[in-house]
Amino acid sequence: MEIEGDALTDVIKRLRRAEGQIRGIIAMLEAGRDCADVVTQLAAVSKALDRAGFKIIATGLRQCVTAEQDGKEPSVDVAQLEKLFLSLA
Repeated sequence: MEIEGDALTDVIKRLRRAEGQIRGIIAMLEAGRDCADVVTQLAAVSKALDRAGFKIIATGLRQCVTAEQDGKEPSVDVAQLEKLFLSLA
């Protein structure tokens, strides 16, 4: 499965945002910030990573549906996508 176009751009944007949040969390820990603030930021980065993962899975499902509509064999294994989806849930 390949991620193309707008989906790829969106996933990369989400991952870069998560990367920045992780750097921020590290700085918070090094500065001795309150645990509640750190956990709040950890929850935010976790959500950003989940959204990136779900976007990738949604792209794969879209490729399957498009292939089936065109009468082609899907290049993505639906069972594998389901397993990936459940790993994020």
